[in-house]
Amino acid sequence: MPDLPDICSMIPRTLAQKVLYLATKFPVVSITGPRQSGKTTLARSLFPDYGYVNLENPDARMAARTAPLDFLRQSTGGLIIDEAQYVPELFSYLQLEADERNQPGNYILCGSQHFLLMERITQSLAGRVGIVNLLPFSVEELLAAGMPRQDPLTYIFKGFFPRLHAAEIAPADFYPAYIQTYIERDARQIVNVSDLDAFQSFVRLCAGRIGNLFNQSEIGALVGVDQKTARRWLTILQTGFQAFTLPPYFRNFDKRIVKTPKLYFWDTGIACSLLGIRSEFDLRQHFAFGALFENFILVEILKRFYHRGIRPNAYFWSERGVNEVDLLIEEGGRCYPIEIKAAQTILPAFFKGIRAFNAASGNPPEYSNLIYAGEHSYPTSQGEQVRAWFDWPDFGLI
Repeated sequence: MPDLPDICSMIPRTLAQKVLYLATKFPVVSITGPRQSGKTTLARSLFPDYGYVNLENPDARMAARTAPLDFLRQSTGGLIIDEAQYVPELFSYLQLEADERNQPGNYILCGSQHFLLMERITQSLAGRVGIVNLLPFSVEELLAAGMPRQDPLTYIFKGFFPRLHAAEIAPADFYPAYIQTYIERDARQIVNVSDLDAFQSFVRLCAGRIGNLFNQSEIGALVGVDQKTARRWLTILQTGFQAFTLPPYFRNFDKRIVKTPKLYFWDTGIACSLLGIRSEFDLRQHFAFGALFENFILVEILKRFYHRGIRPNAYFWSERGVNEVDLLIEEGGRCYPIEIKAAQTILPAFFKGIRAFNAASGNPPEYSNLIYAGEHSYPTSQGEQVRAWFDWPDFGLI
């Protein structure tokens, strides 16, 4: 039986093409993303002749700190450095080596702490590094690899971390350990979180507010911390690619527009675990099912961009208490309003927010999409496209 990395590499990653391209243009390529999203497997499969070192290893960290130039020159064919942010002094030497060699693709950096890694990069490697984000598997990647299409409930509950799909680990066995080992450890490393019980409660409260406005005052009060602490703790989740915020659309069209961002998780499997959801049946009955479905679809759309090395112009739109559109994508001079519903059938009221946005903005209806949990895609009488959950808009990307 092949080992786990070999199994994971059998599912091609969409991002691979972009990584290879950047390696022909920049001396350093940085791959960031959540822990266990497949960054190392991708790097080692694309650059099999490169040396590899992980700076989470204490001996490797010591070597990088005591003899940085020898460390960087240990492999003449190129070097993959995992968790490079743990030795910040190494980045000045990386700059010197990149300038001296002046050859593309010498170093591949992998890291799961985006803020720390980017801080080092902007300080020393600006203009010398190509940066991409690798998220867990997408539905697009799984289907392209020949894996059978699953029900949305299965995808939402199981999530998309490669190890789950490669080793067929039950979510109940994977996620509690992932949360305990990684989220809490990262919390200690990035910010001094003295009360981990309160932080854990904060994370669970965030999972229960998926798709809602991030009210740091309310969440802080429930946990027993101030607004500043709640905001700092959200930064921990964002830095480790666990959660993210979706900003509101910046054009007001003379309307009273919400200005607070919405909260989402990068992987619904983690959110389900945090919410105590133990099965797909529990998920269907859970109060957060609609929000988790919205989270699932929204992230799958964003993966289409990130896994092609593109940072999407993604927003939501809301008139206070009146109309709302779950997701707006601006691409190629067009605006794509997208409404997401967990229902199996379409009701005319589902298009209310899209109609309001198009009327206020002058956006043509043919770029509008309503994604729902049904099986069929068809245009409506107003020209708005109704797409099934697996039939994503392509936004001109493919």
